[in-house]
Amino acid sequence: MENTYKLKVAGLERELPICPLNDKLDIAAFVMFSDVELTMAVANELLAKSPYFDVIVTAESKGIPLAYEMARESGKPYVVARKSVKLYMTDPIAVTVKSITTAAEQTLYLSQEKAEMLRGKQVLIVDDVISTGESLLALEKLVNEAGGEITGKAAVLAEGDAADRKDIIFLEKLPLFFK
Repeated sequence: MENTYKLKVAGLERELPICPLNDKLDIAAFVMFSDVELTMAVANELLAKSPYFDVIVTAESKGIPLAYEMARESGKPYVVARKSVKLYMTDPIAVTVKSITTAAEQTLYLSQEKAEMLRGKQVLIVDDVISTGESLLALEKLVNEAGGEITGKAAVLAEGDAADRKDIIFLEKLPLFFK
């Protein structure tokens, strides 16, 4: 039988697989892709807890379904910070990040057109899980460089010590599993 963690969030239950991160730590893998019911439920609950915003920003890729659904429900636009420069991106701004769930250092990019969508706007940063806060910090730097004002930072789950942070909005805690 697979080792799982039972998550209860937004009135729903999901069994998350426990995955080894390294020889001392396992994490419960939370992936919203393909789970429309969960995405809709958590987006609705996060919107109810979020401060006023003009635009949502998230990082590619696991935060995209959440950002899309929150944008759809609120009628506000959303912007995705990309993990690579695309052909259509003009004069992108970049920030480097090291996330707990990614082996190598990554860079997040915003084209000038997307950065312009944030300039002078009140911005809500959203992601699926906040753990070490590195991805969140990278998004904060991008928003600041683009000239946006961050009004809130929201995630479905706060993992490990992130659950003790007072500067984020989240729906549930996600434990770390030490070996």
